[in-house]
Amino acid sequence: MKSQNIMEKIKFSIIIEANNQKVWHTMLDPESYNKWTQKFQEGSRYEGSWDKGSEIRFFAPDRNGKLQGMFSIVQENIRYKFVSILHRGLIVDGINDTSSDEYKKWLNSNENYTFNKIDDKTELVIELNVPKEYAKMIEEMWPAALKSLKSLCEQ
Repeated sequence: MKSQNIMEKIKFSIIIEANNQKVWHTMLDPESYNKWTQKFQEGSRYEGSWDKGSEIRFFAPDRNGKLQGMFSIVQENIRYKFVSILHRGLIVDGINDTSSDEYKKWLNSNENYTFNKIDDKTELVIELNVPKEYAKMIEEMWPAALKSLKSLCEQ
């Protein structure tokens, strides 16, 4: 019997006392990205481009120093307004995985980032579609990461 990958939709939002451009750059520029994403895993970073249609790899070293994470395609990028990424596979020991059972759980998972302008502030809305078994972990990680991003933006 084939296992189904049951997805759960998760949504977060936060008001940041900074304009869309500052939030956008702080969230996506490599140097600041590496800071706020430490709340997910120490050493988190990305390689690639946020340009529409580009592949981007998100990863961090595990306890043994081997790179683990995901590789994705940027489905949409409307500067200062919206970014959508579709996860295409896992990174296991630094190598792209597109065939394991673990990979199959993540098929069709995605992330959307919406930057809503509210006067001189930004409402950042994060919407994720993730495997149900990882939902609780993600619900615990994102709020801390968003708090860190807010702090960086408001400095």
